[in-house]
Amino acid sequence: MTELRERALAPLRRHRRRRGHQTPGVRCAADELMRVDFIINGRPATVHVAPRVTLADALRDHLGLTGTHLGCEHGVCGLCTVLVDGDAARACLMLACQVDGSEVLTVEGMGTPSDLHPLQESFGSHHALQCGFCTPGQIMSAYDLLKTDEQPSEEELPDQLSGVLCRCTGYRNIVDAVADVARKYPDGVPRPRNCAQPEPRLPRATLGGAGEPMELEQANTGGRAEISVPSGEPTAVVTVDTVADEPIDRIWSIIESTSTLAACLPGAEIIEDFGDDQYKGRMRVSLGPVRLAFLGDVRIVERDEETHRVKVIGQAADASSGDVAAVVDLVAEPQGDGRTALRATAELHMAGRIAQFGRGLVNDVSRDMFQQFASNIEAAARGEAPTEAAPASALSMVMALIRSRVAALVRLFSRRN
Repeated sequence: MTELRERALAPLRRHRRRRGHQTPGVRCAADELMRVDFIINGRPATVHVAPRVTLADALRDHLGLTGTHLGCEHGVCGLCTVLVDGDAARACLMLACQVDGSEVLTVEGMGTPSDLHPLQESFGSHHALQCGFCTPGQIMSAYDLLKTDEQPSEEELPDQLSGVLCRCTGYRNIVDAVADVARKYPDGVPRPRNCAQPEPRLPRATLGGAGEPMELEQANTGGRAEISVPSGEPTAVVTVDTVADEPIDRIWSIIESTSTLAACLPGAEIIEDFGDDQYKGRMRVSLGPVRLAFLGDVRIVERDEETHRVKVIGQAADASSGDVAAVVDLVAEPQGDGRTALRATAELHMAGRIAQFGRGLVNDVSRDMFQQFASNIEAAARGEAPTEAAPASALSMVMALIRSRVAALVRLFSRRN
């Protein structure tokens, strides 16, 4: 067991040595929060955590990445294995503040249900998982092995993979699954399939005063930012269809005016216009007792007068709740009776505490917001002032969630019958 522990700790010690001489020490009281900026699965992320919070807890509790499992929490079982700056490391033995400025890869970045990584496919086809609790650690450890040693011999594999323990004694199938991937890809294991394109490493964040986290506005006072929308599967996709009683020319006059369009989105405001259809803006959202204020950048990437279509991309962050990136597609289509059909589709990518809200709740709240958005566009076309949406109450959130669950059960029952 001592040998296994030493083997597990070796990558972590290499990481600490490499980072240690580059990073000045930062003093912070135990009850104060530290801002940690890093790249997670190719995407920028920021968490505000106490200095004692481990990387595993930050991934699970602050970013909603629960694929990283916790077992012994002593660095022995290997279930929490992730890659930090390209090296396998035990997430339970690293503090979150130690990865400030680093790149972290978790099992969520390996693939999606519709686009599995070859290692994930091989584990399934070789029945290399039983209860599945050790599987994330096994996959991350195997990926680290195959990217550094493209052709490990089958005799070496049991020893090379012994750093992650399986309680179900499925080792033979695990070894077979990894060996199969090594044979199929002699030139190296494919890259993860649910990661955004590599981005420049984030600068190390500094603490203001006696260790207080930087305010969101302070962190984003720079000028025009490069907007990067994740390429992986969205957290939620919201589509709203409605019909406005106003003709297409009046509706389009509202949509093509950026300032008027922004005023129609509940809680949104433009702070700065950089030109070339890029803006800095703020969005305030209330979810019952939870009040969020997102500050970020928005760019209109398409505005077509013939098809009456506007496409917008944006990214924003709330200092305590996480990050949101979005692609919004708004299309207006004339109807034969002089009215106008509006369709708004939003792909939302969320990270941080906000990502821990259930998909059903995110869909319901986002759909309500976009319904209000469409209503405000129609009102503006009539010359009326947009109305501000009332914050969602806790009761309305629960009722909306119940309605969505009942509707889903009805749809499931209808398909089966």
